Amino acid sequence: MKKHAAAVCGAAVVLAGMITSIPADASTGPAAPPTALAAKPAWKKCGTSDYPTLQCASIKVPLDHSNPYSERITIALSRVPHTAKRFQGPLLVNPGGPGGSGLKLAGFVASALPKAVAAQYDVIGFDPRGVGSSKPALDCKPGHFKPVRPDTVPSTRAVERANLARARAFAEACGTKYAKLLPYLDTVSTVRDMDAIRAALGAKKINYFGYSYGTYLGAVYGKLYPQRVRRLVLDSIVDPTGVWYDDNISQDYAFNDRHLAFLAWVAKHDAAYKLGTDPAVVEAKWYAMRAALAENPAQKKVGASELEDTFIPGGYYNGYWPYLAEAFASYVNDKKSDALVEAYENFGAVDASGDNGYSVYTAVQCRDAAWPRDWRQWRRDSWAVYDKAPFMAWNNAWYNAPCAFWPTDSLRPVDISNRRLPPALLFQATDDAATPYEGGVTVHHQLRGSSLVVEQGGGNHGITLSGNACLDKYLAAYLTDGRVPRGGGEADAVCKTLPDPEPLTTKAASSSSRGSTLHGLLGSRG
Repeated sequence: MKKHAAAVCGAAVVLAGMITSIPADASTGPAAPPTALAAKPAWKKCGTSDYPTLQCASIKVPLDHSNPYSERITIALSRVPHTAKRFQGPLLVNPGGPGGSGLKLAGFVASALPKAVAAQYDVIGFDPRGVGSSKPALDCKPGHFKPVRPDTVPSTRAVERANLARARAFAEACGTKYAKLLPYLDTVSTVRDMDAIRAALGAKKINYFGYSYGTYLGAVYGKLYPQRVRRLVLDSIVDPTGVWYDDNISQDYAFNDRHLAFLAWVAKHDAAYKLGTDPAVVEAKWYAMRAALAENPAQKKVGASELEDTFIPGGYYNGYWPYLAEAFASYVNDKKSDALVEAYENFGAVDASGDNGYSVYTAVQCRDAAWPRDWRQWRRDSWAVYDKAPFMAWNNAWYNAPCAFWPTDSLRPVDISNRRLPPALLFQATDDAATPYEGGVTVHHQLRGSSLVVEQGGGNHGITLSGNACLDKYLAAYLTDGRVPRGGGEADAVCKTLPDPEPLTTKAASSSSRGSTLHGLLGSRG
């Protein structure tokens, strides 16, 4: 799913959420004995100052899991080994995306969990096929997000044509450079790799902890290999019935709400930012800033599109709000652009410059499910969304637009409903923008015996191990002995959200450091 996230052929329009059966080529077991797929990893020290006990290795897996003797590709692994006498097996972790690197996430999870809990697991990170240190790693069109891009809002046919040309060029570049790889970059193939990791580790079962798109990975693994799941934690949950077109439209409305929440927070702190006490006035100033940057990009780096890139991360994590508000106020009140450009480089460009992450994001989402191939469908839908939720409607559409030109055909989404799993533990914030609340409820119903823990009023994406002790209590109990809360309503347990941040001070900046560390590790656009 999109962090901080489709178009011109005459094919019939098919919406991604309409077909939810297992892909025809996704049987419920591996194509060959798992031991034939990957040798035991050779771990070597690769610790950093933040995660000194981290170890790294790699395994080889078939590019095409239906043919275990096909060309091999490399999957990069990381590990923080267990230290306790009680060993509960490997805990695979994934940060989402698609396209997010999970190598550092292993270090983060091992350090953020209570020491006594983390010590019982080998915390295993991995770069999914095509990502980061796994080989080959995709980079379809370097510099695709180089500023300044055309305005995302196609107010003229010329602007629309310019954005369509960019999307088409990206898809064509991927098809030219990676024709052999693209048919095998999809969620089910990554799930097959996860089972190869399990086999290489010598484990009969895995424990799994995934954020965002990583929740879909975990649910699909559970569908294909229910007998190999020991514990399953899903945080900020993808709605599997909307993969992927409908889910992105749902994001647009939710991100607009989060942007309005940010603007209301700025109005509440008018003493610090002097942008007005009425949220509507603050909103008008934000859109006036956008219009001005569309005409005259700041330092030839931040136009209207880059401004959206800069503020979209605020929908993921409110710890960014004070920094974004300072940049906003400096541009509007002081007529200075330095803070705005710095905010773009710190927040917007981090996402946009991730050529590898974006390449994998498009490759997986475009392959996973059918997307409309008629641009007229996208135009109608995007303008309809824009009329009600303008903040991210067109930015998200263009982010996903290569799928309309994608050089491979599409698989069918996986029906993740499951009656054979052990109790899974689900975490969901009510106001999450990247994976709206309804997704958590849907998966709770589809995974029989699962338990849903809700952060009431929370708007951040990725909510465990971010400072909320109530949520982390349930996570620690589950990883310790499998205990899950049981309630009588839609949620099995409810935790209060953490307070919104205060305007920037040294104390306020340091208090959100753990949350910002996690959100810096979560995958591109989800």
